[in-house]
Parts: sequence; C-alpha cells; structure tokens
Amino acid sequence: MIGIVDYQVGNVGNVLRALKVLDFDAGVIGNPLLVTKDTDTLILPGVGAFGPAMESLEKSGWATFLNAWNKKGLPILGICLGMQLMCDKSLENGVHKGLGFIQGTVTSLGTQKLPHMGWNNITWNGRTPLLASSVPDGTFFFFVHSFALFESPDTAATTRLENKDFVSIIVKDNLAGFQFHPERSGLHGLRLLGTTLSYLMGI
Repeated sequence: MIGIVDYQVGNVGNVLRALKVLDFDAGVIGNPLLVTKDTDTLILPGVGAFGPAMESLEKSGWATFLNAWNKKGLPILGICLGMQLMCDKSLENGVHKGLGFIQGTVTSLGTQKLPHMGWNNITWNGRTPLLASSVPDGTFFFFVHSFALFESPDTAATTRLENKDFVSIIVKDNLAGFQFHPERSGLHGLRLLGTTLSYLMGI
C-alpha cells in the first residue's frame, strides 16, 4: 500500500484521488504510529514554506520515521515542497535543515515573476531512461513555487524559467521527487506519477 504522509501541510486529497485513478492501493496516514506492515511506499506532499513544514514534520514524529524508512531503502516520493524537504537545507526565510536525503540546497528562484505558477515543461538529462520513456522532453506540468533546487547530482530533469534552469525531477536509489504537481497535470502527470511509483516499488 502507498501511504500519503499527512503532516497538515499540503492537499493530500488531490494526491489520493490521482492514486485511485491509477488503481494504486493508497491511504492517508496522519501519524507515523499508524503505518502498517502493508505500507511499502510513502508519498511526502507539501505546500507552503520550508521552515514551518520541517517543524511540523519534526513535531509530528514524521521526520524521525522518514529517516528510519529511508535508511531501510524503502521508497519515498516527494511532491513540490515535499521534494524540497528531502534536500540538505533551504534558505527560505533563514537557513533551515532538511531531511538530508538529497544532496543540494533550496534557494529562491530569483526571477522577476514570483511565484512560478502555471504550466512549464521539463528536459530530461538522460539518467533515467525508463521514466523518460513515459513522457517526452517538452512535456508540460503544473508548477506553484518560489524556491527551487538548482544543483544536485540526483537531478533527472530540469525546467527553464527566465533563462534559469532549476531541478524539476530528482531520482536517487529509493527516492524520487517532483518540483511540480503531477496530480494536477492531467494525463501526462498521471502517466509519469504511475511510472515513477512503479519504478520505485519495483513493479
């Protein structure tokens, strides 16, 4: 079963509906103590600011649980802020330590128009041919963010905004992350979400 981590930051409803459309067995989990042995994959969603979100993860016990989960090599998929939280740190409104699963620092997009909200496309870098086979270069997805990861060895795809390229997809062993919202990106978003989860779960 896929567990959607509910730490009171983000719209878990849209993610759950997308998973149901894809015919995945999934449920929302509000407390790490409620994770059952049937849960084999976790999705970390998120909307809002990095600092308060990380604080919520820590207070709820999810940060400790996710660290132990990752050390076991079990799958985690981060979406939007959820992807950023898996990074080393963020410079959003100060310096905030992240979960440290993904190498890199989240910084301001530094563009004239903030937030970056709406449709934009991705460019694969060749590291993940299986995922790239599900949607081609130039496929558009829905973004809502003002901060981003610009450099990471775990980059799988990038997106350009005002002549700047930021990381839009990361993949590392048992981990994957989208800076955009696949659950709000139509059929292409659903296809990539399904392919990525299947890849992480080894099915």
